[in-house]
Amino acid sequence: MSATPETTGPETAAPETAAPETRTHSTAPTGWAALRPLVLRLHFYAGVLVAPFLAIACLTGLIYVFSPQLSDAVYADELLVGPHAGPARPLDEQVAAALATHPEGTLDSLVLPGDPDRTTGVVLDVDGLGDDLQRTVYVDPYTAQVRGSLDTWWDTPPLQTTLDSLHRNLLLGEPGRIYSELAASWLWALVLGGLALWIGKRRGRRSVRDTVVPPRGIRPGRMRIMGWHGATGVWLAVALLFISATGLTWSTYAGERFGAIVDAVKGSTPALAAESVPVGAGGFIPVQEAVERGVATGLQGPLKVGIPAAPGSPFTVAEIARDWPVQRDEVALDPYTGAVTESIIWSDFPVMAKLTRIGILAHMGSLFGLVSQLALAAMALGLLCVLFWGYRMWWQRRPTRGARRPTPPVRRGTMRALSQPASFAIVLGAVVVGWLLPVFGVSLLLFVAGDAIAGTLARRRAGV
Repeated sequence: MSATPETTGPETAAPETAAPETRTHSTAPTGWAALRPLVLRLHFYAGVLVAPFLAIACLTGLIYVFSPQLSDAVYADELLVGPHAGPARPLDEQVAAALATHPEGTLDSLVLPGDPDRTTGVVLDVDGLGDDLQRTVYVDPYTAQVRGSLDTWWDTPPLQTTLDSLHRNLLLGEPGRIYSELAASWLWALVLGGLALWIGKRRGRRSVRDTVVPPRGIRPGRMRIMGWHGATGVWLAVALLFISATGLTWSTYAGERFGAIVDAVKGSTPALAAESVPVGAGGFIPVQEAVERGVATGLQGPLKVGIPAAPGSPFTVAEIARDWPVQRDEVALDPYTGAVTESIIWSDFPVMAKLTRIGILAHMGSLFGLVSQLALAAMALGLLCVLFWGYRMWWQRRPTRGARRPTPPVRRGTMRALSQPASFAIVLGAVVVGWLLPVFGVSLLLFVAGDAIAGTLARRRAGV
């Protein structure tokens, strides 16, 4: 049938007399065109479901990163020394003052801050404090007067401990750690998926400006928000991937997998054996002498001094600085003679152990001091903006009376459109990643199951 005037146009077929009839075949999309709907669907649903957890992690992390300054403000009497002059009193005198004021504890260790304006921490084991809690007595090093005491967790003051727990587990203990692991497990997937979608959308442009700079000259609306969402995500991508990876290293389930891999490649952090020595005829050397012996081996900066817990047990002196350059040297000393019986040097750490330590310090915002803190704060604020823009775009696509558009605007069943090798590779990759990141794997299965159920219900309502 030849075309009528009413149907003639650029999208109509040519008249039969124009050319012999040819048989056409639809070509299935391949490559990125075939994979894009799947990535878009996963990015959309994962973003909607995981974004609240990421927002909580951002807010709690934003507060925690400045916890050292907050602790100094709240516990200034305990942590900071007022005007002072003259040399510091011997450490043994400071320890004696702490024990006289707090006889309820047993001496465990000393924390020497390496800063002349800070107090000495005398750490005591006290019954009934709870797991990993100790009582730290703060002594003015210049007068040997006790300034106060705090119940500390790994030598951190209560406020810092609370903010750390808030970020890690919402103050819910071990069950609450699932929240942070869920956020860290999906963050990398959202970042990589978002990068692929945004760069793929901008592919073919003459410069990278359209990829890394939010669009200008566009009327306010969904496209402008998408531009800010995508361009900001590109700037944050490397930092977010780093935060995701370092956060997972000490999570509950993924952290266990990571630890097994580190052990397999012999990349674990070395530790002093701290073996006992024969009991000497005299008593222990003074604490001051033990520290001086440690410093003579090259130890510097903030130090932690382990006190012998039994006859023959050694003194230990370890560097505990949390900034750059990273140093983690340690020595064990004969408690009777002060001789070095064992040492660990940072330069001898396995590469994996060094990367792990540096990653942890950077994640906590202490590696480069205030610069790291400000960088992490900017990243957290940027991610909060990206999450807000993502929800804003979702809201703008919601079905309305004037236009019933599907949300998200991608079809189900895209896996069936892929080639068998591609589908197999995706499934195999999901299984491997799911094993490495169990919380990610379980939540991904729940997502697939929920999406399948939603699709079945939609088809039934449509009578298909």
